[in-house]
Amino acid sequence: TFPRESPGTAACAAGTASGPGGGTGSSAPLGGLRTLMVQQTSLDRPRETWSKKMDFLLSVIGYAVDLGNVWRFPYICYQNGGGAFLLPYLLMAVFGGVPLFYMELALGQFHRSGCISIWKHICPIFKGIGFAICIIALYVAFYYNTIMAWALYYLLSSFRPTLPWSTCTNPWNTANCNRYMSSDHNVSWSNTSTSPAEEFYTRQVLQVHLSPGLHELGSISWQLALCLLFIFTIVYFSIWKGVKTSGKVVWVTATFPYLVLLILLIRGATLPGAWRGVVFYLKPDWEKLLSTTVWIDAAAQIFFSLGPGFGVLLAFASYNPFHNNCYKDALVTSSVNCLTSFLSGFVIFTVLGYMAEMRQQNVDAVAKDAGPSLLFIIYAEAIANMPAATFFAIIFFLMIIMLGLDSTFAGLEGVITAMLDEFPHLLVKRREWFVFGLVCVCYLGALSTLTYGGAYVVKLFEEYATGPAVITVVLLEVIAVSWFYGTNRFCNDVQVMLGFYPGCFWRVCWVAICPCFLLFIIISFLAFPPEVRLFEYQYPPWTTVLGYCIGVSSFICVPAYMVYYLLNAKGTFKQRLLKSITPVPSGDSHRDFIVTNAV
Repeated sequence: TFPRESPGTAACAAGTASGPGGGTGSSAPLGGLRTLMVQQTSLDRPRETWSKKMDFLLSVIGYAVDLGNVWRFPYICYQNGGGAFLLPYLLMAVFGGVPLFYMELALGQFHRSGCISIWKHICPIFKGIGFAICIIALYVAFYYNTIMAWALYYLLSSFRPTLPWSTCTNPWNTANCNRYMSSDHNVSWSNTSTSPAEEFYTRQVLQVHLSPGLHELGSISWQLALCLLFIFTIVYFSIWKGVKTSGKVVWVTATFPYLVLLILLIRGATLPGAWRGVVFYLKPDWEKLLSTTVWIDAAAQIFFSLGPGFGVLLAFASYNPFHNNCYKDALVTSSVNCLTSFLSGFVIFTVLGYMAEMRQQNVDAVAKDAGPSLLFIIYAEAIANMPAATFFAIIFFLMIIMLGLDSTFAGLEGVITAMLDEFPHLLVKRREWFVFGLVCVCYLGALSTLTYGGAYVVKLFEEYATGPAVITVVLLEVIAVSWFYGTNRFCNDVQVMLGFYPGCFWRVCWVAICPCFLLFIIISFLAFPPEVRLFEYQYPPWTTVLGYCIGVSSFICVPAYMVYYLLNAKGTFKQRLLKSITPVPSGDSHRDFIVTNAV
């Protein structure tokens, strides 16, 4: 094999004489048989690649391991039967999550394209999927970074000897504020009592008491606006130059959380009452497995944790060398992701056990909150009551910011790669300006989440804007690849790339099991729509309609593009239909050398 040259260089010919007299080049006799090595050339710029293999692996791990691993998995696990939940979780991972993860990495690496332009090589009529993915990624950027802005606010508030969420003497505290730990014997805890950590989160950080609901969000909190501006500044300077810069930043953002998780795990395990939390987390309740909600939660959790369908895996894999073993990468990164979720459960529940011991309550009374509240109220309060509270608060909120940052890098890189590959002549030389424009759009889109009622907007986006839309998009992606492009053709591509043909298990998963897995999640979501509430606010029925409209607004790209394609194609309707499902070959960009024998 010859080393790959960058396209655009002149075609080179090296002659070696195989006739008698065997010199090289011009010394070869005229009649001798010569070997010509011809390089195909193109005027396109060479595609950027990762500096090191580890840059790619850490980027994928950083993307897959996000805030959901820390707050969503432990909560869903104990809610759905503790240790018994690991069975449906692992089954859904093996038959649904990992095959989708592998498929996306292989597609991106083979076709070397982002999520929009790749469709002409697979099934042109489905190109609308790429546009839908980009819109979904923007919606995620609108709310996801706000959670990091909250964490930054906490981080900045941690640089003081007494943490502000540990006392009831602050200007934002109410008469109901009670510091209720076992050391405070003279304090009585009633149903109306609130902890100082809860008041700091709701009344000082979010200021949610100033907004009556989604119909009246109130003005923008300037402190959070500045925090978010700082977060987006970090994001811009990490991704503006491409994977060469973001690949270096993830060495910090993807590894630091593991260091902190380890420190917090050791600290948590040495706290009094930690064992109560662990027992509560892992005690199996096998009867729960008979309930369909457990299986729905397992499928949704593994899907959103691994994150196929956001265009990120396609984008990251497209910067790999052509013969990189993406099969091994898929297994390694998805295993690391699942193990991190499991480890996070211990980190969270050792501390919840400690809280239960201190308050002399049951663990389930302490662990009633899910989502951000679990981190920003309960965990923050536990840290405030530990020795060396300031140190633990600083590293904990730094960890939350790091977990969020590399997922944001990835989400935006998916959009940037897609747009640069689709409009190369317009955008490739103006990448920095395009990224700047994209980050500004994300910041402006996030302004509604920085208002006093911003937490309600975050919850609405999280429940409706991304979930159902991205699952539907991935279902169409699997159908397009397995049924239209064809599993055999896809497996042949993998063989050309990796040197081996995917086994029977993978083929069955791609053709039948993955579509059923995704259909199962979609139907369950439509059959049992989530009842959305936050703090004391029950979302009114019109917000459900609004949520579905936001979800459909991204998905509408798929049928819209199909109609546009069929109207614009030439020929009879049958010819147009045939053309719309016929892939364009990848241009053999990865087979640079043709060796010919010329006499």
